[in-house]
Amino acid sequence: MKTLQVSQLGHRFALVEVLTDINLELGPGQTLALVGPSGCGKSTLLHLIAGLLTPSEGRIANSFSNMACMFQQPLLLPWQKAMDNLVFGLKARGMRRQQRFALGRQLGSQLGLEQDDLDKYPHELSGGMQSRIALGRALITRPDLLLLDEPFSALDIGLKLELYQLLRHSIAEQGCATLIITHDLMEAVRLADEILMLAAQLGRVVARLPLSVAQDERDDAWIYQTTASLLQLPEVRLGFALGEKL
Repeated sequence: MKTLQVSQLGHRFALVEVLTDINLELGPGQTLALVGPSGCGKSTLLHLIAGLLTPSEGRIANSFSNMACMFQQPLLLPWQKAMDNLVFGLKARGMRRQQRFALGRQLGSQLGLEQDDLDKYPHELSGGMQSRIALGRALITRPDLLLLDEPFSALDIGLKLELYQLLRHSIAEQGCATLIITHDLMEAVRLADEILMLAAQLGRVVARLPLSVAQDERDDAWIYQTTASLLQLPEVRLGFALGEKL
């Protein structure tokens, strides 16, 4: 079975240690959320897993073969129309224009984008539409490992809920493994099967929080109640630097 395994991972920038003894495992169909405040090393860990950085110590074993990333900023190519941005990964794989555009229109419809939207350049689209294109660009190649770095943090709650639903549907349909970075505990409770809590300025995991309730059984009341309960745990409060000490 394909897996992502991170073992005793540490990383430093010059003399500054940003991650210490990180261990995690992720399999197909699972969603793992890394939660913590700004500066705790979440994005650095994702960049290490994506191969954008080389770890100072420890091991990353990734047997997934088709990885895709989505970041907080859409990072669309400004000289390309929305459709070309959406299907960029398919073009890179050599898929013919007619076929990739047909897939782009199909996914665009699921994203709530009309043909008129797909014919526009990024600067002509709202921030929400740019985020839809960025998510679609990550999903259209049907990745088996999806890395998300705070992709919804700048969006309003209505659009967040729409994209949450699309993401969950895609994960269930494709069975991809998903690692999501977020500082929003409620977002993690909504989306993840397990939460790893990273402590502020410590660069280490201080809590592992499995969520046993199935995705289709999580209503808003359960999400709010679970988030509130987790915020009472000393380990979680430590992670958000709320005053507790272990």
